[in-house]
Amino acid sequence: MKNLFFILLFISLNSFAQDYPAEWFKEVPRSEAASWEILPQDAKEGEVILSKRTELGIFSNFGATPFTLDGKTYASVEGLWQSLKYPDPLYPDVRNEITEWPFTRAQVEAMVSFAAKDAGSLASNIFKKHKLKNVSYFDHFFDYVDNAEGSQYHLGIIKRALRAKLDQNPGLWSLLMKTGCLTLKPDHKMSETDPPSYHFYKLYMELRAERQFVPCTHPEVISR
Repeated sequence: MKNLFFILLFISLNSFAQDYPAEWFKEVPRSEAASWEILPQDAKEGEVILSKRTELGIFSNFGATPFTLDGKTYASVEGLWQSLKYPDPLYPDVRNEITEWPFTRAQVEAMVSFAAKDAGSLASNIFKKHKLKNVSYFDHFFDYVDNAEGSQYHLGIIKRALRAKLDQNPGLWSLLMKTGCLTLKPDHKMSETDPPSYHFYKLYMELRAERQFVPCTHPEVISR
């Protein structure tokens, strides 16, 4: 009887999983696509693109989804990410000696979307000019693209930020669970050699799995 229950539950979940909104896969004229963009219709069978053209775009780091992490509030995950490049006046930091920063750390923390990304790009130029490597989170300094200890530390921050984003923005967990066992894919071109924190869509699949009755099998999720 117990086995029958789980079989019926599995069938029920699979039936539900097939009923996805058509909007998630809508056709967008290729001529309207940005050079970096992967369109909703580019999803292969069993996949869905977290496109900024659909409701799933809210899962992008760009999304205006304020959250608090370790006592600080950020307007978006992108705002958190890019703010790490800016000097924190509360701690000794060689970056405080540089006067070229176009924004304060607090200003970047309050940014979303391309504004945050552009602020980060400006900071990256300053990093390159002054041969800097380490960003910071409170009093911890690290190289988040070293594909070693620094990248793992950054991964921990970003995964906790994504969880806080889901927890603190009503409806986001429900929307994530609505994706069922679809493989989540980004709406922009990425490299598999990028540090693990870049692969936000894989992190969402890990978080989604924590709440699923029947686990999905996704070999590409980030191993812990």
